Amino acid sequence: MKLDSVELIHIRMPLVGAFRTSFGTELVRDTFLLRVTTDVAEGWSEYGGDTDPLYGPEFSGSTELVLRDHLIPRLAGELTTAEVAGRFKPVKGHRMAKAVLETAILDAELRGYGMPLSRYLGSVRDRVPAGVSVGIMDTIPQLLDAVRRYLEAGYVRIKLKIEPGWDLEPVREVRREFGDDVPLQVDANTAYSLTDARHLQRLDEFGLLLIEQPLDTDDLAGHARLAALLGTPICLDESISSARDAAAAIAMGACSVINIKPSRVGGYLESRRVHDVAAAAGIPVWCGGMLETGVGRAANLALAALPGFVLPGDTSASNRYYAEDLTEPFVLEKDGTVRLPSGPGIGVEVKHDVLERFTVARRALS
Repeated sequence: MKLDSVELIHIRMPLVGAFRTSFGTELVRDTFLLRVTTDVAEGWSEYGGDTDPLYGPEFSGSTELVLRDHLIPRLAGELTTAEVAGRFKPVKGHRMAKAVLETAILDAELRGYGMPLSRYLGSVRDRVPAGVSVGIMDTIPQLLDAVRRYLEAGYVRIKLKIEPGWDLEPVREVRREFGDDVPLQVDANTAYSLTDARHLQRLDEFGLLLIEQPLDTDDLAGHARLAALLGTPICLDESISSARDAAAAIAMGACSVINIKPSRVGGYLESRRVHDVAAAAGIPVWCGGMLETGVGRAANLALAALPGFVLPGDTSASNRYYAEDLTEPFVLEKDGTVRLPSGPGIGVEVKHDVLERFTVARRALS
């Protein structure tokens, strides 16, 4: 396969409601798609980062530069997706940039073979249980209304975003209103420090599935110390950027659950390796989300159907975030699952008329 061209399509899509985390509040999904053309097929992918370096050090502006000047030039000549990571290895870091380009190439290659991504990765299910992520709200009644709507819609797991000042009370009130049987977890997005351990211990009484990424990204030792103090399992997100990181965190006792985000670890092939490391250690994994459109959501669903993904992920239906999606919308089934797409590659086709309405700019990167 030969890479002919790479086009960056900058999009801005309004969210159906404000989504607030400890990093800030989002009203619009401002990101980009990559469209690659090869001599065998066209491939698509969605950038998982943001416009600012808040979730991690990468952001869309830096990623575009790295793609144009450092990654795409390394893909000259014949190549397969299996070779891409090796060609990228001399470029240190920039895993989100590597992920978005590798995924588009993988999509093109699999479309050429007529093979779905789910089959290529080794998925074992045709649908996955869907959880939903609930952002920080202005008031408790507003939060309870949102959780009620999601439970009535059929979501099988609720994740609450938390930060200092918005943690114990919202969790307590959700438990009081909806009972102990609702699978409930919290996500701190690095908002706490080890000095908050005594405060975080108070979450143990609520029977949470896990607390996600309470401490700084690079603080594996702190997470290991915190894990020894909490009854609530610790899940790592931002701290895990590779299979090697996962192995180190597990060996240190820094986590007992891992959230795998393909954009964060460098793509779906490395995501599969993280999954394998965790499975070998008996550590459950689940698939996190970055407010993806249908392009990114389709690929995440294929990953979330691997056997080690035993916890519901952030694989919500399209209407959780968007009134209109860039692909045929993903819907929540009556049993609380979302069905995998069955087409070749990532399995979905982009609706070009919809894409055009949300496109801000197009730039040829090669």
